[in-house]
Amino acid sequence: MKDNQAKYPQLRFKGFTDPWEERKLTDVTYSYSGLTYSPTDVQDKGTFVLRSSNVKNDQLIDADNVYVNPDIVNSNNVKVGDVIVVVRNGSRSLIGKHAIVTKEMPHTVIGAFMSAFRGENGDYINALLSTNNFQKEVHKSLGATINQITGKDFSMMNFLTPKLEEQNKIGSFFKQLDNTIALHQRKLTKLKELKQGYLQKMFPQNASKFPQLRFAGFADAWEQRKLGELGKIYTGNTPKTSDLDNWTDNKEGHIWITPTDIDKLIMSDSDRHLSEQGWSKARKIPENSVLITSIASIGKNTINAVPVAFNQQINAIVPEKNDSYFILSAMIKDTARFASVAGQTATAIINKTTFEKFQIATPSYEEQQKIGLFFKQLDSTIALHQRKLEKLQELKKGYLQKMFC
Repeated sequence: MKDNQAKYPQLRFKGFTDPWEERKLTDVTYSYSGLTYSPTDVQDKGTFVLRSSNVKNDQLIDADNVYVNPDIVNSNNVKVGDVIVVVRNGSRSLIGKHAIVTKEMPHTVIGAFMSAFRGENGDYINALLSTNNFQKEVHKSLGATINQITGKDFSMMNFLTPKLEEQNKIGSFFKQLDNTIALHQRKLTKLKELKQGYLQKMFPQNASKFPQLRFAGFADAWEQRKLGELGKIYTGNTPKTSDLDNWTDNKEGHIWITPTDIDKLIMSDSDRHLSEQGWSKARKIPENSVLITSIASIGKNTINAVPVAFNQQINAIVPEKNDSYFILSAMIKDTARFASVAGQTATAIINKTTFEKFQIATPSYEEQQKIGLFFKQLDSTIALHQRKLEKLQELKKGYLQKMFC
């Protein structure tokens, strides 16, 4: 039993002062299991089966949807307010993921590796299952090798719970917050889809020399050019890691980029930093170059906003009378084709010679600049929405910690 101090959340709505009471999850909800079916029961239309693929970012989505013959259905249809939980999955990190049913879904059941909870306030239950307390209970149930949570496991889970009126307040608050997060998630998804569309339309497809969509004033055919013709090519290196004098813990040290560091399309920092000695031994490039990952994690590419050094898993282009952001965008568009050059070796690798010979369709420098600026602005908008979404998600985590015992 938790001590008395823990029975009061840090943050509460005005008017609520009673201590929370410890209750079993199954005492405050009705739970039901999912439908077991065979491949022969699957058909193009029929009863929709919600599975783990339909749970993402705490929302129910369309993804790899499965329908079964209604005649074999002997399970509960889902209702608005039901909270769907993944209880078995090959990936342990997905177990415990959940989402609430927010709209009527006729002829819909959950799959065998799912459970659902129905309570007096589904929004409160959904928020409760987002807390660290629930995650701890999940991990406690999984143990070392077990990849599922059972009905018995759920029946043993205890949580401090307020009275229904306070549950309603908390549930309504997190419902509104989740709606705001979902709205920003949809905007971000649409922007990313928009970018993919522009990448297809603003670069020539297949063997064509003309893109489908162009800026006014440009009509010349594009040319296939080798990356080695667009600028100077460099492959990075790693100063001896055993020589500690090559490295510094000072964040003011010189930037040394590896594929692991690349998480933005424009980079200005790294996890590790080189000392003056290490910098003198490293392969360096000036700002506004294009770094292309070419070993293992092919497709993580960036532009450096400041002079940097980089490791041997990266090839870099220092453009000469060619636009950096155009090259970056072209390589993002051609990631799959670029990766295919690496072949089917145990570790995918594209060496400097092969890298230099890789061809992309290229217009005049003036048209490159127009295209590069367009995608730079679009990527900035995407990054802005990504940051807003992440701030909202962090805000939710903070409220979950403070508004639950």
